[in-house]
Amino acid sequence: MSGNDEKIDETRRRFMMSGALMVSFSMLPGVKAMAQEVIADEGAVVHIGKATQALAGSLKTNPYLDAWIRIDAAGKVTVHTGKVELGTGVRTALLQVAAEELDMAPSLITFLTANTGASPDEGLTAGSHTIADSGSALLNAAAQVRGLLVDAAATHFGVSSGELVARNAVIKAPDGRSMTYGEAVRLVNLHRVATPDSPLKDPAKFDMIGTSLPRLDIPAKVTGLPSYVQDMTMPGMLHARVVMPPVYEAKLLETNAPGILKMPGVVKVVRNGSLLAVVARGEWQAVQAQRALSAGCKWTAGRSLPDPSTVHRDLKQISTEHIEIANVHVPAGTPVKTLSAKYSKRYMMHGSIGPSCAVALYKNGAMTVWTHSQGVYPLRDGLAEMLSMPKEKIRCVHVEGSGCYGHNGADDVAAHAALIAREMDGAPVRVQWMREQEHTWDHFTPAMVTEVSASLDAGGTIVDWNYSLWSSSHNERIVNAGRLIPAQMLEKPFAPAPSVPMVQPEGGGDRNAIPLYAFPNMRVMNNFSPTMPLNTSAMRSLGAHMNVFSIEAIMDELAAAAGADPVAFRLKHMQDPRARDVIELAARRFGWPGAPRKRNHGVGFAFGKYKNLMAYVAIAVEVSVVPETGQVRLEHAEVAVDSGQIVNPDGIRNQIEGGVIQSASWTLSEELQFDTSRIRSFDWSSYPILRYSAAPRAVNVHLIDRPGTPFLGAAEASMGPTAGAIANALFDATGKRLRDMPLAGESLRRQINA
Repeated sequence: MSGNDEKIDETRRRFMMSGALMVSFSMLPGVKAMAQEVIADEGAVVHIGKATQALAGSLKTNPYLDAWIRIDAAGKVTVHTGKVELGTGVRTALLQVAAEELDMAPSLITFLTANTGASPDEGLTAGSHTIADSGSALLNAAAQVRGLLVDAAATHFGVSSGELVARNAVIKAPDGRSMTYGEAVRLVNLHRVATPDSPLKDPAKFDMIGTSLPRLDIPAKVTGLPSYVQDMTMPGMLHARVVMPPVYEAKLLETNAPGILKMPGVVKVVRNGSLLAVVARGEWQAVQAQRALSAGCKWTAGRSLPDPSTVHRDLKQISTEHIEIANVHVPAGTPVKTLSAKYSKRYMMHGSIGPSCAVALYKNGAMTVWTHSQGVYPLRDGLAEMLSMPKEKIRCVHVEGSGCYGHNGADDVAAHAALIAREMDGAPVRVQWMREQEHTWDHFTPAMVTEVSASLDAGGTIVDWNYSLWSSSHNERIVNAGRLIPAQMLEKPFAPAPSVPMVQPEGGGDRNAIPLYAFPNMRVMNNFSPTMPLNTSAMRSLGAHMNVFSIEAIMDELAAAAGADPVAFRLKHMQDPRARDVIELAARRFGWPGAPRKRNHGVGFAFGKYKNLMAYVAIAVEVSVVPETGQVRLEHAEVAVDSGQIVNPDGIRNQIEGGVIQSASWTLSEELQFDTSRIRSFDWSSYPILRYSAAPRAVNVHLIDRPGTPFLGAAEASMGPTAGAIANALFDATGKRLRDMPLAGESLRRQINA
């Protein structure tokens, strides 16, 4: 795959050749590093909350400079973020941001990610917010720290700050005198609240931001070195496996625990209500014992699941909260033609490649959990409630996990590990879910229904737009102990907090439901279901995948009704100049619409600005169809992206390419299999995802850099536009308007051959 950049000053895009990069963290609970000291004064943060609203990004909630950057007397620079690496490359990009404004080579910085009590509390790493929020905070914090150090050195030398040059943690005066950051920090107190104004560098002089610095995490991953929490080992570590109920709300009646205790290596069988686990000295011993223990369990019937054939009809009945999120009325032309359409999406799962895992140690009355959670602070608070322990006695340390894409089982397996570790005082316990548990106890992305009606005037302009969506919750994150699945199974169970809709402009199921196009009359309704027939929560892009799919599909139908080219039709209704730029760039790079297509090939186009807040993405695609089987392949895509100031171009391309491929898998193939008895997608054969053999032949990403503008998150921005472009390309290839995802396979074959 390849890509090209637009409007980029190549003189500032130099690779840093300053040696190896270092990122360190301790997996040993006995290590008490400076980075683990609690600096932020929570009371003061609350007190100055209003005064910090002008601060950049996450400085609003974590305003102390030394919550982000710490420098010891020896000159060691440690940079913290409350965000975590989920495979998107943000750890590298955030390091680049800090290194740029500190005027340091990245290899001289120790960079640490989320760890409760040590890092700033930035909540969740989700929603493409990391670079926008944490990156903006680090950019300004680093600039202010550098400015304070330089000012201190200037006072010491008796010169003006403008005469000094800072580079690689050394401040030099014109006369040859110098001072290290370690010496300068003795003259200034970094435990101070950030200010709204920062001495930021001129973007034209950046030498780190804007370069494709190699990712920190890749070498270990491609060489098979320990990289994930699944790889963790600790002295004396025990292995645990859990037995999960066969269906929601089933209660454990009896077990064969006495026989299990006689199996080789088994140390203990842990039971608390319907929570059941076996602990063994070896991992394979734990697996064998878990299988035997599971086979000997008796459960109550639990509750029935919905009928998959009526899910979308039922969704309309249980969506009892009706929220109007847009209502615009401006005089416009007279409607002469109205089109209406209904779209649907089935339940899907995260499909994390590595089943969820956690390691926990309970020792001396304190609990440490190593976890791939997206939010170590919310998880810590949930664990504290579940375990009836003070928050300060629980430490959650992020270690990357193999597979994420949203709210999978990471928090739940961490809760399992904590509960079991408390029964094994002094011994670290590793809990690894099995594949069928990861699949069947996932927090699925909800099924959805959307309906749209739009009218054209005599000039082919959209003059009226009515859009409605129906969905259950896309966000069941850990806000109390009851949101942790194991906590619901205890003898004294915790109840999950009620489901509530996420508010605009971010939105949940209604994310991107408000089009960016300029429509004079527009009404958008979010019909939210506070009840969930299946466990659901956040998956990459939330409702944006479905809403952009629906909006962009009907835009093509409206273009056809107006006798207009789909790209020209979009530009006609788009006023945002940056949106127009990406639309025009994607079309130009694709050569839209291109030469006449081969038989059973089609092209399609779509656009979206993620959450109407983040990155702009336009995409043109070519697909091929095998009519006899309904097989569809995304052959080729040209994608244009504007994510503001680019930090790491290759990192953005990686995320856009990955999003295109994953969205193609969702849009064409993925759907959860279940019946009224239980979840039936328990392995990869019952939940197939896109294989390497079906990967696109070419995905080219073209970046528009805008130096000095705010960072705009891009990681999830291509999901919706890809779905819309594929739907439009399938119509071009088959003449069939496909409105119900997944689009490929047997249903497509039947429509083609009807």
